[in-house]
Amino acid sequence: MEEQNASKMALPFLRMGNGEPLVLLHGLSECKEGWFKQFEFADQYQLIIPDLRGHGINPTLEGISIENFASDVISLLDLLKIERAHICGFSMGGIVAQEIYRQAPEKCFSLVFACTTPYFFDRLGRIIGKFVKIRSLILSPNQRKNIVFRSSFYSWKKENFDDLDKCLKANVEGVFKSIDAIVEVDNRSLLPEITVPTLVIGAQYDALIPVKIAIFMYKHIQNSDLVILKKAGHIAKIEAAKEFNQCMLHFLSKHPMASES
Repeated sequence: MEEQNASKMALPFLRMGNGEPLVLLHGLSECKEGWFKQFEFADQYQLIIPDLRGHGINPTLEGISIENFASDVISLLDLLKIERAHICGFSMGGIVAQEIYRQAPEKCFSLVFACTTPYFFDRLGRIIGKFVKIRSLILSPNQRKNIVFRSSFYSWKKENFDDLDKCLKANVEGVFKSIDAIVEVDNRSLLPEITVPTLVIGAQYDALIPVKIAIFMYKHIQNSDLVILKKAGHIAKIEAAKEFNQCMLHFLSKHPMASES
């Protein structure tokens, strides 16, 4: 496993494995290590896993937006001379993956949207965003972390909490700016324009992004597959890692780049 920094954009990233490139994009307040239960994909794929602006060890707080998150990843692929890749985004990372397709569809061989959404409920999303920021200001880090834990899982097993603790590396300013960016998103009109193979993953007990959103995305994206993971909450890539990984690998195996004419 290599940890590198794309110096031209101060974008830290992990690179591991060989094979077809697979980009993994983390969620809000997470870091690149948040994909540790998917590192096994490196047995079959070349993994590219960045820290988005204001997350992990990425120090960049200026210009935080979904558009810039996406353009940073596109620039990283250009720097690595990767013409096309499988793009997988979890939660906020799924929104970034949508924006990558908007900006550079030619870079996307396939897409995986995991526990994510194309929009944030208009006015309600802004209210929720403000509430999260206020809560972050008045609660201690341990209290904030406890709320995140309990809203992210179906099962409150200590193992899940310990695993999530490895994924979180929050920069409060970066998270606040990211929340402001997220609540402005509305990609509903983009979904019918997506033509590459797409997997939509939802979680039965996702308290943050209800299953109906995954179903909505599936219905509006042509050539898409839908998997709903049972007995899993929002962070299904941890709580239901075995099933999550199986459905992703099954999807990717159905759409190998070698089949591209």
